[in-house]
Amino acid sequence: MGDKKIIPNIDFVNIENVYPEINGARYHVKRTIGDIFNVEADIFSHGHDVLKAKLLYRKKGDSNWDETAMELIENDRWHGAFLLEENAFYEYTIFAWRDPFLTWVQDTFKKYINRQNITDDLLEGKSIIEKVIPETNKNDKNRLIEIIEVFDQSLNLNKLDKLENTEPSTGSPLLENVIFGEEITLLMDKYPDRSSCGKYDKVLTVFVNRREAEFSTWYEMWHRSQGKTKGKSANFKDMENRLKEIHEMGFNVIYLPPIHPVGITNRKGPNNSLICPHGSPGSIFAIGNKHGGHMTIESSLGNMEDFCRFEKASRKYGMEIALDLAIQSSPDHPWVKEHPQWFNIRPDGSIKYAENPPKKYEDIYPINFDTEDKEGLWLEILKIVRFWMSKGVRIFRVDNPHTKPILFWEWLIKKVHKTDPDIIFLAEAFTRPKVMKALGKIGFTQSYTYFTWRNFKQELIDYFNELINTDVVEYLWGNLFTNTPDILPQVLQDAPGSAFKIRATLAATLSSIWGIYNGFELCEGNPIPGKEEYLDSEKYEYKVWDWNRPGNIKDFIKRINLIRKNEIALQKYRCLKFYKTDNDNILFYVKNTEDYNNIILVIVNLDPYHIQESYVYVPVDEFGIKHDETYQVHNLLNNERFYWQGKRNFVSLDPNKEPAHIFRLQKLSHKEQDFDYFY
Repeated sequence: MGDKKIIPNIDFVNIENVYPEINGARYHVKRTIGDIFNVEADIFSHGHDVLKAKLLYRKKGDSNWDETAMELIENDRWHGAFLLEENAFYEYTIFAWRDPFLTWVQDTFKKYINRQNITDDLLEGKSIIEKVIPETNKNDKNRLIEIIEVFDQSLNLNKLDKLENTEPSTGSPLLENVIFGEEITLLMDKYPDRSSCGKYDKVLTVFVNRREAEFSTWYEMWHRSQGKTKGKSANFKDMENRLKEIHEMGFNVIYLPPIHPVGITNRKGPNNSLICPHGSPGSIFAIGNKHGGHMTIESSLGNMEDFCRFEKASRKYGMEIALDLAIQSSPDHPWVKEHPQWFNIRPDGSIKYAENPPKKYEDIYPINFDTEDKEGLWLEILKIVRFWMSKGVRIFRVDNPHTKPILFWEWLIKKVHKTDPDIIFLAEAFTRPKVMKALGKIGFTQSYTYFTWRNFKQELIDYFNELINTDVVEYLWGNLFTNTPDILPQVLQDAPGSAFKIRATLAATLSSIWGIYNGFELCEGNPIPGKEEYLDSEKYEYKVWDWNRPGNIKDFIKRINLIRKNEIALQKYRCLKFYKTDNDNILFYVKNTEDYNNIILVIVNLDPYHIQESYVYVPVDEFGIKHDETYQVHNLLNNERFYWQGKRNFVSLDPNKEPAHIFRLQKLSHKEQDFDYFY
């Protein structure tokens, strides 16, 4: 429907409280290709006229609107939906009107069944129909003319006298089948009178992401730990040798930290020491030296051709590369000489290094986004992103975006998405909640979360209810990393393998997006005493790992990821509900598809050391299961099957065996119900 059919200045219909809408349409909401996009609004008008409403939508840039009918839910709340088919921006708004014909039908039929004289009403209805005839096609015009003849017959006084004596229970077939029938309603609906109307005063936007934005499994792969020679980094050819193993564990994103040349000046030694022994590689976040900066490869890794070969090898395994975008430099970066205005200059003329008091980063220069050369700086960063896009990178993990202006990121992401809407941006923003949310609103596809520090039942419930069961879900999608090179959470420090299994289960099932930092699969948890940091971290030195060492949980991770691949409910970000247990160490939640064809029950023992038992309360009513009916729960982790009945069921979880159940709930047929499963 084109705009010419809408008369937006006659606001006889109120449209309010539209959902989803973020900050008065300042920001867009997020969805995924193939989603049904649901919109609700309060729609009402004066009097008792019948309202009709349409949800208008179009791909951004299109001139004409498509429309779909909205339906009244209750209490003036309306709902409409449409299919999101492309990786693109869509626009949507709402138009509603007071429908004169349906109002006439509503009021006249009430009089008719109350045996009142409806002569004047029939004349009014006939007039409404006659007004639309000039707009109709030939077939509809002929049929409406025939219907008007029925009106004329009904207006015959003798017939009306008979109709007045007709019992309401019997009625008149002529009136009920034609004048009050479905056919005339459908015909008139094709040519509505929308002159008494209202249009929502905003055009809202939804960005439709590709599937991997909502469902992906990340493996953070550090080249410094992929080699087999002590004191030497792996190169891209060496790294290719681990791709098969990572793929077999079920990961589809290989996240690479910075792969650029590392600075020499103030280079850090092991454990962030100011003393750097000969041969120490320094921090990979101290980007740039005489060989180049952000568009150059660290020579120990290989060259650009080697990177492109590694990228293609990853894709052959169904994995794609996510590259770190760290906007900072070492003192040796070419920018320091070429663009000194991009840095913070002290009164003595020296450049200020990075600090996060009490932490100091003497080997890193932060960028001054207040520079007078904002245009040059912004365009240079956009150039970096587009350069790596040209090398096959479609995902960027952005380092510390909260330390750069939010307005800059909004500009950059819009520029990129205008031409390449498939690009995914992950915000590594462990910062204040409102700043994290703001980054999500302006366009970051995914975000790190506080999951790393949420370990206990109620804090997990409270946090994920905020993330997924409030409007935060419309703009912030949490990528749950179990650990990072900077964060070894206390729950994993010197912990048993069960602790790692618990955190993997939570991350992989609470969200549809999760990831690990390499070494997690080995249950590596050796901390610097008193800190949430790894001792002898590869951030500052080379490591040689035995990727098959005893105690690893690679098979467990493989099973978790295979379950995610097979169960559609676990691929959806938005469907998460928590349910009651009788034990504070037992967490119980459900993910299911909208049609309930796939229902997953996740029950986790949060105690990595002790057996915990509890009753869990399954919401059988929501699933259409009667309280006396039996249903099957199939444990996808170990293939065990149990038959449960009703709401309250018992579980016992031994962390030394498996600390969790991931059940697929299966309803039983009537024949299966008749069989006695209990003994």
